[in-house]
Amino acid sequence: MKKYILLIFAITLILTGCGSSKKQLQKGNYDAAIATAVKELRKNPDNEKQIATLERSYTVVNDQDNERIRFLKMEGRPQNWDEIYQIYKRMNDRQSLVRTVLPLKSGGKTIAYPYVDYMAEMISAKRKSADYYYAHGNELMKGGLKDSYRQAFYEFERAKEYVGDYEGIDNKIQETKYLGISRVFVTLQNTTAIKFPQDFEEDLLSVDLQALNSEWVEFHTINLDQNTKYDYFINVNVRNIGVSPDQTAVRDSVVKKEVEDGFTYQLDSKGNVMRDTSGNDIKVKKYKTLQCALISTLQTKSCVIEGDIEIIQMNPNKMLKKEPMGAQSTFEHVSARAVGDIGALNAAQLERTKAKIEPFPSDTEMVLRCSSALKKAIRGSVQTNRGLII
Repeated sequence: MKKYILLIFAITLILTGCGSSKKQLQKGNYDAAIATAVKELRKNPDNEKQIATLERSYTVVNDQDNERIRFLKMEGRPQNWDEIYQIYKRMNDRQSLVRTVLPLKSGGKTIAYPYVDYMAEMISAKRKSADYYYAHGNELMKGGLKDSYRQAFYEFERAKEYVGDYEGIDNKIQETKYLGISRVFVTLQNTTAIKFPQDFEEDLLSVDLQALNSEWVEFHTINLDQNTKYDYFINVNVRNIGVSPDQTAVRDSVVKKEVEDGFTYQLDSKGNVMRDTSGNDIKVKKYKTLQCALISTLQTKSCVIEGDIEIIQMNPNKMLKKEPMGAQSTFEHVSARAVGDIGALNAAQLERTKAKIEPFPSDTEMVLRCSSALKKAIRGSVQTNRGLII
């Protein structure tokens, strides 16, 4: 209800700031016209145009509100009392605003609207509205459905907001909140021959599911207690784990590189040193070829985890979705040994010679390396299908 009131207030403010009071009056935005006229009259109480707009808007909108109240009361529906209260409150706020510039003088007459005490009507309508919400909330609880509990929660909250003195209303709010929440239990089922360490399973399910929680949906990876009834189960089924054997590939290559190796003098046909136009001896660079055998070793090993994710609704019991899920990890290490002149190697090749052959990770370690990718796959699947859980 507070959100509703704030929304109305925000809309009124927006309308107030759009155009002159006369334009707002012509559009039928009477409260916006009144607010703009009051603002201008505070600056200049003798503004005849603003006084005329205020008087016209105030009269028309109050007549409309009184007609609406009369209709709602004659209709006799208990749910009407909330609207009646809101209208009375709006009229009271409007009156308080207009009284800030009264009395006004226009055309030789004094304008001062008689004060109307809306308090008694507001309190009565507010109480009757709260009574309706409280009774309606109790009636909704008999439905025994998530939606009815959730609606009952909102009804009890409105009743407490308006009056707040109903016996046991706090317990009813807590009860409907508890009964209205859909609880989802996320489990990991490993049916492969490779067994996961306990902390690995816990880490897989620590995928920040709490961030996916909403007002009426909660995700759990740990059973709260034996009495908790879960509305949905998300089963993460690991059905196949494939780990490749240790693989080593050796490749030999010869790396050559031409480098400067001093110089010689350029000779003429008679064997004399030639000179350039400046009289300097002409030198010719000498080159030599550096050669190095590079023996590279590539170590690889991979792991693939395959399975699926099932989303199961308990009431009624049915499979909502089943989709494949998987992840993979790869171990790759390159080392090299140089035989010959290492000056022939470039920076990357030289760096490779500094690495040594490493022990291969075990099969279990390869599975553990899949953790990050698998967690991402689990969370992505849950997030994509969260619309199925209501």
